[in-house]
Amino acid sequence: MDKEPKKTILVIEDDADVLSMIVRHLKHLGYHVLTATDGMEGLKMLGSGGFDLVITDIVMPYVSGVGVVSALKQKRPDIPVIAITGFGKEPEAAAMEKEADLVLAKPVKMSVLKDNVARLLEKEAP
Repeated sequence: MDKEPKKTILVIEDDADVLSMIVRHLKHLGYHVLTATDGMEGLKMLGSGGFDLVITDIVMPYVSGVGVVSALKQKRPDIPVIAITGFGKEPEAAAMEKEADLVLAKPVKMSVLKDNVARLLEKEAP
């Protein structure tokens, strides 16, 4: 019986504590997790492909999460994106406008993240 290959998630987050918490949680759930600590690094990693889902902070240095969502959706509209923000409605509206699949407010509840990651990954399955 073949085990399904692990799904790969790219997490782009400039807050080390938040990044660590999300990564720990996703790895515990059995996902393969790669990280970037700002939007510029995230975009470089996205260029190499191989991701099933992207989780990005919205407010970051160099390239914002909105920029990441926009660039990703232009190249790979099939990859679901969860945007997270601690800055209320304005960044949230910008992320939705750029076609993030979901926007979550910080602090993100891990149970909510888990459920939405699973839902978005199932949606893309054939």
